[in-house]
Amino acid sequence: MKNKNVKDEKKEKKIGLTTKIFIALLLGAVFGIVLCYLIPDSKVKNDVIVEGILYVIGQGFIRLMKMLVVPLVFCSLVCGSMAIGDTKKLGTVGVRTLVFYLATTALAVTVALSVGNLINPGIGLDMSAIKTSASTVETMEATSLTDTILNIIPDNPINSLASGTMLQVIVFALIIGVILAKMGERAETVANFFSQFNDIMMEMTMMIMSLAPIGVFCLISRTFATIGFSAFIPLAKYMIAVLLALAIQCLGVYQILLKIFTGLNPIRFIKKFFPVMAFAFSTATSNATIPLSIETLSKKVGVSKKISSFTIPLGATINMDGTSIMQGVAVVFAAQAFGIHLSMADYITVIGTATLASVGTAGVPSVGLVTLTMVFNSVGLPVEAIGLIMGIDRILDMTRTAVNITGDAVCTTIVAHQNKALDKKVFYETE
Repeated sequence: MKNKNVKDEKKEKKIGLTTKIFIALLLGAVFGIVLCYLIPDSKVKNDVIVEGILYVIGQGFIRLMKMLVVPLVFCSLVCGSMAIGDTKKLGTVGVRTLVFYLATTALAVTVALSVGNLINPGIGLDMSAIKTSASTVETMEATSLTDTILNIIPDNPINSLASGTMLQVIVFALIIGVILAKMGERAETVANFFSQFNDIMMEMTMMIMSLAPIGVFCLISRTFATIGFSAFIPLAKYMIAVLLALAIQCLGVYQILLKIFTGLNPIRFIKKFFPVMAFAFSTATSNATIPLSIETLSKKVGVSKKISSFTIPLGATINMDGTSIMQGVAVVFAAQAFGIHLSMADYITVIGTATLASVGTAGVPSVGLVTLTMVFNSVGLPVEAIGLIMGIDRILDMTRTAVNITGDAVCTTIVAHQNKALDKKVFYETE
């Protein structure tokens, strides 16, 4: 028995992916700085190492990430909207939950863009020295508001999937999901196909993310080899901007909404729900916290399981406020780093895209980086910037997961209160 426990402990002590990526980030930065300052320019250094090996492996990893985007988002959205399609069973509960989730996500992106423009994380970082693929840096022509709205509706969904026009893909996927839920058993085979294909894409995501340490090392090495120490301060500012926006959303926006709609004490709520937040922080996955969230809301907050068993799993599928915050700050960071001016229409596009993208962001570690590609593409930002923030973002991933599940819990408590399924006596009982 003792031997078995020792073996289990050894398994637990294996270095996790987060640690590996963080180590790769540090080693990549050190290696890049050594290349930049200690090794003189030569054909071997510039052509073979920096623009050869590091460039090919780094860009290869980014291509693998981009490869995931369309099928992963499409399948996740079909499965997510299938769950939303069942809201008729819970009537107003489903509608209120959906409206709340989408509203808080839009607020989250707005907070992120505001904080990003306040801190200016990309100012002082000159990314013009880094080559970008021509397709990502072409100047986009201004599009009118009417065309922007019409462009959301796909005239050829197959072409939208092939070209990766994500807003059109999102709309098409949502419609399919709702119809599949409505048809029920008549379309069971198709529903099962999407569910199983979604599982395949999740497995592929985890496989590709296992290569992240190598990809991060090469991307960061090449970045620092090209621009040296000038990348440190903007990265620190990016990290501060994301953490500040997450704190405002979690401790400000959510708690104000909780107080307004339920009258409950926000500080007491945080104290009661903190163990779940800590668990989400350590696992960096919303899905893993579902059972604990339902149990805690039932025993400590007084939420009926009839409500929470619907809203919490739905939230883990479609409510990714923390991820949306990261995407909002990343957009400002990338735009400033590459010297690209974003108009008010671009910011509105980012809010809309990130809000809809959160519906298709699965509750597993780092998948937000995959959907970040589509947010960048929606306003013509170079996806190369993702490589620079990837290592830092992996550290922030745990924090934003804690914010995601807190949003789910606050929404669930508000919806339960509105449907007279909240026992305040349980909430105010002393522990």
